[in-house]
Amino acid sequence: MKLKLIATLAALALGAGIAQAQTKLKFAHVYEVSEPYHTAALWAADEIAKRTSNRYQVEVFPASTLGKESDINQGLTLGTVDIIYTGQLFAGRLYGPVAIGGAPYMFRDFSHWKAYANSGLFQELAEGYRKKSGNKMLAITYYGERHVTSNKEIRTPEDMKGLKIRVPDAPLYTMFPRAVGANPTPIAFAEVYLALQSGTVDAQENPLPTIEAKKFYEVQKYIVLTGHITDALITIVGGPTWNKLSDADKKVFEAVLKEAAARATSEIIEKEKQLGAEFEKRGKTVIRVDRKPFREATVKLHNGPDATWDKATYDKLQALK
Repeated sequence: MKLKLIATLAALALGAGIAQAQTKLKFAHVYEVSEPYHTAALWAADEIAKRTSNRYQVEVFPASTLGKESDINQGLTLGTVDIIYTGQLFAGRLYGPVAIGGAPYMFRDFSHWKAYANSGLFQELAEGYRKKSGNKMLAITYYGERHVTSNKEIRTPEDMKGLKIRVPDAPLYTMFPRAVGANPTPIAFAEVYLALQSGTVDAQENPLPTIEAKKFYEVQKYIVLTGHITDALITIVGGPTWNKLSDADKKVFEAVLKEAAARATSEIIEKEKQLGAEFEKRGKTVIRVDRKPFREATVKLHNGPDATWDKATYDKLQALK
């Protein structure tokens, strides 16, 4: 009886030790639970637990539940969140050169973007960001080509003059609308549907999978395939969290989060292929514009006063094949 009691107490002590050893982490983003980014984040959370013998429990907080994109970026440094997905232009607020990947018409096509995502240049920019912010960029996920949706028919840049268009609250997102004479209006992601529905803005811009997931098509007549930004999300681990990980655990986090990014990227590519026709079936008018005049209006601004990168970085990116 005494031996049984000792064994029970030992087991309880061991269980308490395991509980104490487990570290809980918060993974925050602004996307819907139906989107590939979220399902990839859930997969990553499970995989990190498995590969670290449950020493890390990652809880995923979708759909702006821990704040707007600017809030969760700030939370990395404060230690209130541990891992985030974020747009390059938001990361660029802390280290300007990294925003280059989110600038309009910066990439010729998806192949050019892919070359950048796998390049030494991206790694250089990620390291510059780490030195400036203390946070660690671990993976890049294809977010899709950004297109305009509107209640006004758009076929040329001139058709966008005076158009009140919602953009994310990061300065470079205004470059394309300004280049074509539109009126960019920054609004938080969680508030866009209501802003479109109420007429606060006439238009918005996002990739097709996001337009579907956030149901923006319900309150817009036209989907205009401008493809003005070949966009991406960066997976970032906050410095306070990253610095506490052992070298072995750092390797686990990096491997898992890169694989999660690859999974989400594949899903987004497939969704983009299908959604143009799908929106037409739903009664939307999908306009396949000639992108050349939109591009020509915009590239003039690439190395102007809005640029947060130097010409050498720009030339390196353009030279990638």
